[in-house]
Amino acid sequence: MTLENRGNLPALLALAVCAFAIGTTEFISVGLLPLIAEDFHISVSIAGLTVTLYALGVTLGAPVLTSLTAGMPRKTLLLWIMVVFIAGNLLAATADGMLVLLVARIVSALSHGVFMSIGSTIAADLVPERRRASAISIMFSGLTVATVTGVPLGTYIGQLMGWRAAFFAIVAVGVFALLATLVLVSSNLPQAAKIPLRRQWELVANGRLLLAFGITALGYGGTFVVFTYLSPLLRDITGFGETSVTLILLAYGIAIAVGNGIGGKAANRNPATALSYMFTLQAIVLLALLFTAPFQVAGLVTVLFMGLFAFMNVPGLQVYVVMLAERFAPEAKDVASALNISAFNAGIAIGAYLGGIVADSVGLIHTTWIGALMVFGAAALTMGARILERKERTEVCLPAGR
Repeated sequence: MTLENRGNLPALLALAVCAFAIGTTEFISVGLLPLIAEDFHISVSIAGLTVTLYALGVTLGAPVLTSLTAGMPRKTLLLWIMVVFIAGNLLAATADGMLVLLVARIVSALSHGVFMSIGSTIAADLVPERRRASAISIMFSGLTVATVTGVPLGTYIGQLMGWRAAFFAIVAVGVFALLATLVLVSSNLPQAAKIPLRRQWELVANGRLLLAFGITALGYGGTFVVFTYLSPLLRDITGFGETSVTLILLAYGIAIAVGNGIGGKAANRNPATALSYMFTLQAIVLLALLFTAPFQVAGLVTVLFMGLFAFMNVPGLQVYVVMLAERFAPEAKDVASALNISAFNAGIAIGAYLGGIVADSVGLIHTTWIGALMVFGAAALTMGARILERKERTEVCLPAGR
């Protein structure tokens, strides 16, 4: 049965609009780092804290706030999430110093964490089981469209009118997302079970879920060692000008959108198998960038392949955790989803911070192979998860007493 026949496509599209707004503000700093650094007279790596602290805000806020707000009606919670999002970005747009900007980024991050947690499970609940990865892919398409249009356009606005103008533009997008949620999302969404905070520690203690969270952090975060500093890398190593960098970010976003769609379909049947291939290919691409980055044509091609695989793993990672939660802790599905969002952003925080250290100490070009090592680690863990699954299936099939 198609999404349209079930009548749930409008709600999925509203979730995608919210994800677009949130995705734009999450990644906008990547394009604005040089401008923020110049305005506040700080290094690019210090400006990179706008990425790192945002990710940490999501990491810490997602599971805690998801648990605390579990008793709220889903639509009411979605609306409050967007109100906080708008407030955080308005504070960023009017920040008069780096400290205020970082506080604003953390406020925005708190709304991000809760939205991505409940958004994934809402999307999964709206469709038949066999369509879950595709439904989550539709929701996450807002993030990919943000990288296609939001981030390059925000970067262009920042270059044209100052980085603050880019955040004012995000506020306008947030207002639109708030209205889309108000109009398109039903008030009769399934209510989440209220899970005590102590239950989260039980989920973390589950070996299979813990392995999945580790895969998410390494696999997603490895790309951010490079992606966080992609603008200065393209400018200083590959030799592109500011206008060219904006256009490359646009092309990068298009590649991400294509990869996200492929990843959703590929992960519908067997997420772990699909993820092992995705991570291996992404690690190879990141390693190749070490050698191609100094050459404009070869570097550009490699960056586009990097974009193709960057978000391809997202639907598979999220649906894989939901599947594991249904098996080991079905009443805590939302919390498991929230913890995986935390794992995504722990990876971003680690990747962005590590990338800053590498860029300052040994140079931007070395972010490539460091990121590749992280993603190779995720590929290895995913293969380990597949072995565990095969072992479990074999044990289930064995006759009693064997």
